[in-house]
Amino acid sequence: MRFYNTLSKKKEEFVPLNPGKVGMYTCGPTVYDFAHIGNMRAYVFSDTIRRLLEHEGYEVRLIKNITDVGHLTEDDLAQGDSGEDKVARKAAKEKKTPEEIARFYEDAFRSDEERMNIIPAQFFPRATAHIPHIIRMVETLIAKGHAYEVNGNVFYDVTSFPDYGKLSGNTLENLKTGARLEEHPDKRNPWDFALWLSAPKGHLMHWPSPWGEGYPGWHIECSAMSLEYLGDTFDIHTGGEDHIFPHHEAEIAQSEGTTGKPFSRFFMHERHILVDGQKMSKSKGNFYTLQDIVDKGFSPMDLRLLYLSAHYRSQMNFTWDSLAQAKKNRDTLANFRERIVSTDTMDGTDIAADARNAFLEAMRDDLNTPLALSILLGFVNRVNAGLDRKESFDMTAAAGFLDEALGLFGMRFESSTTISDSDEIRDLVARREQARREKDFALADRLRDELAARGIQVRDSVLAKDLPAT
Repeated sequence: MRFYNTLSKKKEEFVPLNPGKVGMYTCGPTVYDFAHIGNMRAYVFSDTIRRLLEHEGYEVRLIKNITDVGHLTEDDLAQGDSGEDKVARKAAKEKKTPEEIARFYEDAFRSDEERMNIIPAQFFPRATAHIPHIIRMVETLIAKGHAYEVNGNVFYDVTSFPDYGKLSGNTLENLKTGARLEEHPDKRNPWDFALWLSAPKGHLMHWPSPWGEGYPGWHIECSAMSLEYLGDTFDIHTGGEDHIFPHHEAEIAQSEGTTGKPFSRFFMHERHILVDGQKMSKSKGNFYTLQDIVDKGFSPMDLRLLYLSAHYRSQMNFTWDSLAQAKKNRDTLANFRERIVSTDTMDGTDIAADARNAFLEAMRDDLNTPLALSILLGFVNRVNAGLDRKESFDMTAAAGFLDEALGLFGMRFESSTTISDSDEIRDLVARREQARREKDFALADRLRDELAARGIQVRDSVLAKDLPAT
């Protein structure tokens, strides 16, 4: 397999750090609102990488964080450490606690991922559950001369890290000449970024620290959690292109400044979505969530197939017409699946072998899903036309390739099985409800995944697991 590495700016052969195992970190949601279709593209992208890696025989440990503090509203300006906390602002607006806001939107996110048939990460660590880890990391950075404290604020001194800018190209020289940088009276340099911020009076989220009551910066959270769950160095870090700078650049500086070792070996980023050729924006009326897609009569699988029809490193333009075409393609695959199930002969030409080889070659070449989809649809059309002419094919081989391809694509077709059809299914649902009532979230998640594997999708709000600090 060869993946494009944002760090090296080229395709590289993927060889994991530890044979047979892959450590992977995906930047998860900031839980103050529903995920939009641009967010969901990023999570389908990382899920597709995982599916390919597991198909190739690797054991993948995926961490997807939940940002429930520290992500500020002006994250599009310079170092992303100015403005209001997004979760706290939403809580104040709705007259709820930050925890109520975070848990509601975390549950909504987990439900959306389930509907999109995204395999759950092994852990969904919350930033608020890892404050001790964050504080220890900040203390280490201060001790090593990478950070400094002023008036209860702690900042990372980017001049202390010579490799700053190696991911994004935003070197110190470029920042000095071209970037929009917010001024902060406590910063030594305007391009330094916050690790810990002093909580102003009335701030809804704050914790005691060696520097006074405050809360963590957005960037340090992912560094602390990746270190806790994946170690000093891991294989793949994914996110959207907006994460390259400042978020992932800051993660590298923090993590490597702490451990003295390489951080992530591969960085992989998907590009933004346009909607009708424009940037998605609530003010433009072109801001869509998964539920908006469903309300228009489309399936989440239509949206997933639409994502796969464009390469992750290309800017996809979402239109309702393109989604309608994706629906047609999904219908074609579903109808073909039903057809070959009822045509089980093995006496005929194995037409699947060449198509399978070409499909896998496309997937292994930097996840070329549009080419792989074209190969799959071409195979379906060829077999359908042949069957119409009464040609004989090895349908067992055809069915095997189709199942393999759909599995790599993460496509799910609704099962005709209903809960009333099976005492076993009813028992699984009942056990899951009991686990939820008893707050045994780990068991509830396992039972949900087992139901999903049997084609039964649970539509209630998914309770996210609490991960206590260790």
